[in-house]
Amino acid sequence: MANRAHTRLTVAALRRTKALRNLESRHWGDKITTPMQSVYIAGIGMTKFGKDPRSLAEIFCQAAQRALAESKIQEVDALFIGAMNPEEFTGDGNIASHIVGALGLTGIPASRIETASSAGAAALAAGFHAIASGCYRRILVLAAEKMTHLSTSATTRILAGVIDKRERQCGATMPALAAMITEKYRKKFRLSESRLGNMLCAVARKNHLNGSKNSHAQFQNAITRETYFASKFVATPLRLYDCSPITDGAAAVVLTSDKTDVRLSGIGQGTGPLSLQEREIFTSFPATKIAAARAYAMARVTPRDIDFAEVHDAFTPFEIISCEDLGFFPPGKAGDSTIAGKTAIDGALPINPSGGLKARGHPVGASGLAQVVEVTKRLRGQEPLKRAPKRGLTQSTGGMGTNNFVTILERADAPAVQNLWTPPPAPPVSPRGNLVSARSTDEGVIETFTILYVTPDGFLPPLALALVRDRHGALLMAQGEDNTQLKIGQEVFLRRVDGVFLFTVKSQIQKVQEAFMKFFRRKAAAPSSKNNRSGEQQ
Repeated sequence: MANRAHTRLTVAALRRTKALRNLESRHWGDKITTPMQSVYIAGIGMTKFGKDPRSLAEIFCQAAQRALAESKIQEVDALFIGAMNPEEFTGDGNIASHIVGALGLTGIPASRIETASSAGAAALAAGFHAIASGCYRRILVLAAEKMTHLSTSATTRILAGVIDKRERQCGATMPALAAMITEKYRKKFRLSESRLGNMLCAVARKNHLNGSKNSHAQFQNAITRETYFASKFVATPLRLYDCSPITDGAAAVVLTSDKTDVRLSGIGQGTGPLSLQEREIFTSFPATKIAAARAYAMARVTPRDIDFAEVHDAFTPFEIISCEDLGFFPPGKAGDSTIAGKTAIDGALPINPSGGLKARGHPVGASGLAQVVEVTKRLRGQEPLKRAPKRGLTQSTGGMGTNNFVTILERADAPAVQNLWTPPPAPPVSPRGNLVSARSTDEGVIETFTILYVTPDGFLPPLALALVRDRHGALLMAQGEDNTQLKIGQEVFLRRVDGVFLFTVKSQIQKVQEAFMKFFRRKAAAPSSKNNRSGEQQ
C-alpha cells in the first residue's frame, strides 16, 4: 500500500511538472512571460481594531478562523504571515511557526514576510505569486500587530527603527519625517499655512466620518473642524488628528485558484531610498509610482477605471501625495479635490471609505492586508457605496515610502477593459549615496524642517530638526540649537558634535557682516589684479 501510494504521488508530481513545462510562452512588451493562474479571494476576516487584551496569537487566530469559515475551505496548502516587528512589540520571534501551530496547521509551509508597515500587503503579494505560478491552489494570508500594551515612547522608538540610523540619532521619528515632507509639499505648491491646514483637516474629517460607519474601526466618532484645529501639534505642521493611532488588530484573506466573485487582477511593488538625506524628490513617493505602473499594466486598466481606493494614510498628507502618485489627480491637486468632496464616500472617487489607517487604526503589520479585506467587502456589496463598484485599489506604504505596494481587485463579472495605461516617465529613484561632509564646521541652507513636540526618549521638546544642504551639495539631518522661526531657504551655520550635526540660523547682522567681508576681500584683490594686467601689457 505504501509503495502504491508513493507511486501515485510520484506520477502526480511528474504530471504537474510536465504541465508546468508545457505552459505556452507569450510575449509581453519586450519580455517573454508565461500565462499565470488567475487568483481569487475565497474568504476574508478581520478583528475589531483598537486596544485588544488578547495575545498576538489569539488575534491572529480569530481573523484566520473568520476567513476560513467564510471561504468554506477546510485545508490550505501554505500560510504567509505579515508582521512588522513582533519581536520587539511582544517578545515573540519565529512567528510563522508559532501561528501555524496555534491554528493546528503544523506541517504546511509557513513563512513570515516583513517590509515595515506594508508587511500585510507584502504577505498578500507572496501568496498571489505562489498561486499565480501554479505552485499552490489555496493559501491563507494573515497579518497582525499588537502594540497598545506598550508606552507611547516605547512604540515610537520601535517604529523609528525603520528609518535611517543617522536621522534617528538626531531625534527624528516617523511623524517628524512625515512633517518635513509635508512642509516641502507646502513650499513646492505655494500653499499658505492656512490652505495646507484646510486640506489636512478635510482628509482627517472625511476619514473619521467614514470610520464612524465601520464596525471594525478603532475610532467611530466623527470630528469637527474645531476639534481638528484644537488638537496639539505633534510635529509642525502635523497635528494629533493628522497621525494614525497605535493599534492592535489582525486581518486574514484566503486566496484560491478556483473562481470566486472577486479576483486579484493586478499587483505591483516598488522601492525607494531609505533616508531623506539620499533623496532629491520629497513631494512624491517614486516607490508608489513604480508599484502602480506595474499593477495597472497587469490588470490592463488605467486610474480612470478604479471606482474607489484604500490608501495608506498613516499621516493625512500621505493620502494626498498617494492619490497624486496613483494618477487619480494631478500633482498638487488632491488636497483641493478632497476639500471639494470628490474623495468623499459619496464622491466621484471614494478614498478610504473604511476610515483608512487614520480612523480604522494602524496595527502596522496588518494595515496592508486590512485594506484588501475592506475593498473585498465593498466589491461584494457587504459595505455599499453610492454606486456599485467594479474595481477597487489598495496602496500600502512601507517605512517612509521605501517599500510600497499597489493591488487592484475586481469583480469576476466586471467587463474587460481594453485601455492600456502608459505611465509618465518614472523619476530616478537611485539613492544619492552618502554625501555627508566630513567637515566639523560648515554652512548650508534649510531644505525642509519641523518642530517636534512629541520626542523620543532622550530628547526634550520642542526639538527643531532640519534637512540642510551644505555648500558641497550634501543633504544632512541636523538638530536646531535654538527655536528660531524656521523657513525653507534660510542660511545656517553647521557644526558636528559626537557625530550629530547641529545648526544655527544666521542672523541678519551676521549676513550683513558676511556681505561686507566679501566686498572688502574683492576690493582688496582688485588693485593687485590691475597691477598684474599692467605688468603684462608692459
